[in-house]
Amino acid sequence: MFVFGELLCSIAMLMSMIFKMVYFILVVRMLLSWVNPDPYNQIVQAIYRITEPILAPFRRIIPPMGMIDISPIVVFLLLSFIEKFVVGILLQLSSRMG
Repeated sequence: MFVFGELLCSIAMLMSMIFKMVYFILVVRMLLSWVNPDPYNQIVQAIYRITEPILAPFRRIIPPMGMIDISPIVVFLLLSFIEKFVVGILLQLSSRMG
């Protein structure tokens, strides 16, 4: 059981790191929305390709209010909840097995 507990702990830590990377990319995307980036820049295109599938469903539900798009805030809150819930459960399970 010890090995399975350590495996669950490792999976939880990996998921937490992935969530942190998604948070960072979303922040960069929000900062890019305030400036006028070159749409042909490969880094900008990569950021848009990564974040658009996450943001698009929320934009359909919550349309932008004038110049303000609150969908990234909703995505942050939802991702934060999911991270705390899933990672927390995995860490609890790993501590009970370890």
